[in-house]
Amino acid sequence: MLEPSTQENLIRDFVRQVAKKYGRDYWLAKAREGAFTEELWGELAAGGYLGMMIPEEYGGGGLGLTEMAVLQEEMGHQGIPLLLLVVSNVMDALLIARYGSEEMKERYLPRLARGETRFCFALTEPTAGSNSFRTATQARVDGDSYVLNGQKMFITGVDQSDYLLVVVRTTPFEEVEDKRQGLSLLIVDRRAEGVSLQPLDMGVLHPETQFAVFFDDVRVPRGELIGEEGKGSKYLFDALNPERISAAAVAVGLGRFVLEKAVAYAKERVVFDAPIGSHQGLQHPLAIAKTNLELAALMTRYAAGLFDGGDKVTAAAYANMAKFAAAEAATEACDLAIEVHGGSGFSTDVDLITVWPLIRMLRTVPVSREMILNYIGEHVLGLPRSY
Repeated sequence: MLEPSTQENLIRDFVRQVAKKYGRDYWLAKAREGAFTEELWGELAAGGYLGMMIPEEYGGGGLGLTEMAVLQEEMGHQGIPLLLLVVSNVMDALLIARYGSEEMKERYLPRLARGETRFCFALTEPTAGSNSFRTATQARVDGDSYVLNGQKMFITGVDQSDYLLVVVRTTPFEEVEDKRQGLSLLIVDRRAEGVSLQPLDMGVLHPETQFAVFFDDVRVPRGELIGEEGKGSKYLFDALNPERISAAAVAVGLGRFVLEKAVAYAKERVVFDAPIGSHQGLQHPLAIAKTNLELAALMTRYAAGLFDGGDKVTAAAYANMAKFAAAEAATEACDLAIEVHGGSGFSTDVDLITVWPLIRMLRTVPVSREMILNYIGEHVLGLPRSY
């Protein structure tokens, strides 16, 4: 059904109420200070929304990605998106809940649900890029520990996290015939000896900083392995597809945020004795932008439903298409909103140019539009592999 459920309406109402206390002004102030939105995070925890996707037996709500996407979309709509919510309470919580040991689930999941623990996700490397199978970060067994060495890039919010979920190679790339083999997932304490962080100077205004992370002979207990050693690639897309759907939801929300600003301005701004929104030269692009955003919202909802239903193959296809559609639609809407405002669109007071880099970033991360198109070409259309 396309009609929102009672649960979804409650989620949107919750976010709107929270935004009255910790809204866009609060979010911008934290972003400019380089400080995390602790109060907003606390509200999400108190409302039970951090644990939505965590099973009830571990203190969560037992809901799905469909409901979480509604939360993320509405937070974007209110101008208060949190990327750490995606990595900590979607990607990492899912992997632990599905593949972690019982001891691991009992130790981490209730604390994630209560907001007492935060995770980041460490996959990207400077030399591997989109080819995750080329991960160079190594973990070798030494007694009852793994010894970890390597580097990760563009890791969101690691300074505000207690743990990193790190994708490593437990068998070197050169030693496996099937290059999908040999990857493993480890939980690493951020405070462990040998872990060091370097903030990256990014041009994106956001409360969560990006970091390069270095591992120098970091000892990780073998009990912190998620699932089977060397089988990490089998689990990885249970996190990456929800990440793409989450990114789509955030993009749709941010697109609505900027488009509403454009529409409001087009109604009130009078030039040559008429509101500028009365001219088809603006009306038609605004109508197209609205249509594209709502189409992307439907695609995102459908992809989340497929994921929740357990159809991994079809969900992967629609996760990619939803992310592509939403990022393109949000970018179009933001560019148009700036154009509608004219020179004022470049004023930080109008708060469009401030959000532009974040929206534009969603065309490139967590997976580039080109890699998405490659996936659709090969796995949806059945075309020959292009790379």
